[in-house]
Amino acid sequence: MVDAQIIREWIKKADEDFDFAASVIKDSSFYAQICFHFHQASEKYLKALIIAWDLEFKKIHDLPVLLKICLKKSTDLEALMDACRFLNGFYIDTRYPVHWPTEYTREDAQEAMKAATEIRSTVKDLLKSFIER
Repeated sequence: MVDAQIIREWIKKADEDFDFAASVIKDSSFYAQICFHFHQASEKYLKALIIAWDLEFKKIHDLPVLLKICLKKSTDLEALMDACRFLNGFYIDTRYPVHWPTEYTREDAQEAMKAATEIRSTVKDLLKSFIER
């Protein structure tokens, strides 16, 4: 049996990343960092789902791969693949020096928030029974 407290801890950490990024998006020019936090939130939401469903947990940051693990339990989640692919690029580009253009805008951050919101809403809806205990 899955420990509901662990699921709540993952959701809490994901919500902290999400809420931080959402709270600074209007008054900040640190769009790369905001996009990174939306990626992190989405990663934690997916990992909460993986743990809740007792699927193979991998210590990775690749959102499409994490989603594919979740798809083993519910193919309906395929609808999140575009959001995962969009957010996935923010993990490396926003944290490390890269040799390609990485100029992020408010619009990028808003799209990242939209993608993360889709993942967040879906996962939290699926995990209601764990979260509300």
